[in-house]
Amino acid sequence: MNRKTNLIKWFSTPVWKTVIDDYQSINKVMMEYINNLRKQNPDGIKRSNLMGWHSKNFDLQNHKEPKLFIDKIYPYLKEMNEDMDWDKEKYNFVLTEMWAIINPKNASNAEHTHPENVISSAYYLKAPKDCGNLNFIDPRIASSMRHVVSKTNNDFTSNILRIKPEEGMLVLFPSWLTHSVDPNMSSDERVVISFNINLRYKEAKE
Repeated sequence: MNRKTNLIKWFSTPVWKTVIDDYQSINKVMMEYINNLRKQNPDGIKRSNLMGWHSKNFDLQNHKEPKLFIDKIYPYLKEMNEDMDWDKEKYNFVLTEMWAIINPKNASNAEHTHPENVISSAYYLKAPKDCGNLNFIDPRIASSMRHVVSKTNNDFTSNILRIKPEEGMLVLFPSWLTHSVDPNMSSDERVVISFNINLRYKEAKE
C-alpha cells in the first residue's frame, strides 16, 4: 500500500545490538580475568547491583585482557561512532571505565543511568535462559502522561523495550538512557561486562 504521509522519526534513541564474531575465545579469556578479580575482591562494590557482584574498574592501562577485549569489539565501536558522526576534529573518543557484574539466581540491577558519559554498553559472557532481560525505559517524560494500549508493542507505542541477552551479544546505548536488569531466574550465573565512552575536547594546536 502506498503511504499518503511521510513518517518522520525525529528525536530517535539509538541502540546498537549484535553478536560479535568468534566470541568464544575472548569470552574464555575474560571469564578467567573476571574470576581472578572476584577472588581478589569477593565482596565487590555496590552500585546498581541488587544481590549481584560488581567488580572494581578494570585496569585498562596495565592489564592485557581488557586490551584484547577492546581490540575485539573495536570494529563495532567504530561503526557506532560513524553512525553518530561526532566531530573528530574537535573530540577524542575515549573509553573511560570498564567493569564486570555477576548476577546469581534472583540478583538484578535497579534502574539507573551512567552520568558524565555519552555511550554505555553491556556485553554478555554468560547468559543462560531466563537470566534477566535488559530493559530500556522511555526517556520522554511527556509520553507517560497518557499511555494508550496498542494492539502490538512497537518502537512507537512501548514505554519499556526489552533485550533478551545471549552469549557474545554486544549492546551499545546512550548513557542517559535509563535501564535496568530483571532478576536472574536461572540457576546459573549471568556475567556481563559493561563500559562507558566519553568525548573529550582536543587541545587546541598552537
